[in-house]
Amino acid sequence: MDDVDCIVVGAGVIGLAIARNLAMAGREVILLEASDAIGTGTSSRNSEVIHAGVYYQTGSLMAQSCVAGKKALYAYCAEKGIGHRVCGKLIVAASKNDLSKLDVIRNRAVANGVDDLLVLDEAQAQQLEPALKCAGALLSPSTGIIDSHAYMLALQGDFEEAGGIVAFRSAVTSARKTSNAIEICAGESEPLELRCKTLINAAGLYASDFAGKIAGMPREQIPKTFYAKGNYFTLQGRAPFSRLIYPAPVAGGLGIHLTLDLGGQARFGPDVEWVDRIDYTIDPRRGDVFYEAVRRYWPDLPDAALYPAYAGIRPKITPPGEPARDFMIQGPDIHGVPGLLNLFGIESPGLTASLALAELVRAKISETQASD
Repeated sequence: MDDVDCIVVGAGVIGLAIARNLAMAGREVILLEASDAIGTGTSSRNSEVIHAGVYYQTGSLMAQSCVAGKKALYAYCAEKGIGHRVCGKLIVAASKNDLSKLDVIRNRAVANGVDDLLVLDEAQAQQLEPALKCAGALLSPSTGIIDSHAYMLALQGDFEEAGGIVAFRSAVTSARKTSNAIEICAGESEPLELRCKTLINAAGLYASDFAGKIAGMPREQIPKTFYAKGNYFTLQGRAPFSRLIYPAPVAGGLGIHLTLDLGGQARFGPDVEWVDRIDYTIDPRRGDVFYEAVRRYWPDLPDAALYPAYAGIRPKITPPGEPARDFMIQGPDIHGVPGLLNLFGIESPGLTASLALAELVRAKISETQASD
């Protein structure tokens, strides 16, 4: 059995960011990934938006890590030459009944430290985006888009340059706490047996499943993961918008919004479809709902202009119909297993928050080890 300082489980954007941070701080790190590539789950199946931090509960880890992560992410993209664009976003009230929702969003954004939102009336919003129909809007000028795969490749490059090792096809089959370490077995055809001082569960969609494989982990401290599937449809042709367009939020998500990729191609989504298993197929009939939702703010959307693009799944730790819970970073002070750190419910805005969350995890590890 080989000894290593730190093991990170899950090579999505969160696991990559954490592994990179620890390796660059001088820690010996192995990153275990069950699939044969980085970022094959939630990290590569999202809107690729750099969020400003306007929606999240004030004081929450979501809000704090999003605001701090946005600044760090823009700086990192500039440093590494990662494709991104600060295109801005309009959060729109499709009718006068939605204007009060914009007031709530603006007040929360200010409380979260987002001080660049601009309130627009109908005419001002349409001056920016003539094809838009709305009763009013908020302009978030610091919202942007990113090439998420290029970002993850850069994180992986930094990690490996700092001496880190990525082991693909290495799903953890078991783990147990010993007197002064955590022992794990990973992989099937050529199993790895490793012993580490610090184990970080960044398995995303499978974080709860993985925690359940750790002998000694209290089962009552493992939150159930609920799968919120989001379907995306791509627009045939070019959209008449230069900014992202978001409706007022709905239960379970931010509504069916319009985002752009770096090539200017528009896509709509996600919707919210609660599922019991990981399944990325798209029912084309869901597009009927998309037309109705999008035409509330873009009435000129042509018939037969949308076609299925892709789907992603968020690992939520609250069931349908209940208010969203905050990101959960769970250490030994909660679950009682020394050396173990679990990350549960890391969904949107996880990509934006990734660098900030990585810094927080490193600080928590140092704090925990200092108190041992």
